Amino acid sequence: MRNMNDTVEMLALTVNGEAMSVPQGTTLAGLLALMELDRRKVAVERNLEIVPRSLYEATPLAARDAIEIVHFVGGG
Repeated sequence: MRNMNDTVEMLALTVNGEAMSVPQGTTLAGLLALMELDRRKVAVERNLEIVPRSLYEATPLAARDAIEIVHFVGGG
């Protein structure tokens, strides 16, 4: 169990060209949840490689990762 005095280490990332920090251990799925994005409506690139949606839960983020998120928008 975590002590209230424990600090959470943060990772510095770049998300769509903007600096962002997330708790260490955050996965790609966790990042999308933090950003309140529907993972069914986005495509994600991590360090210039497309990440299959099926791997979002299993893809841990690392310091200095460059993440690009593209939103799919419907319309007529």
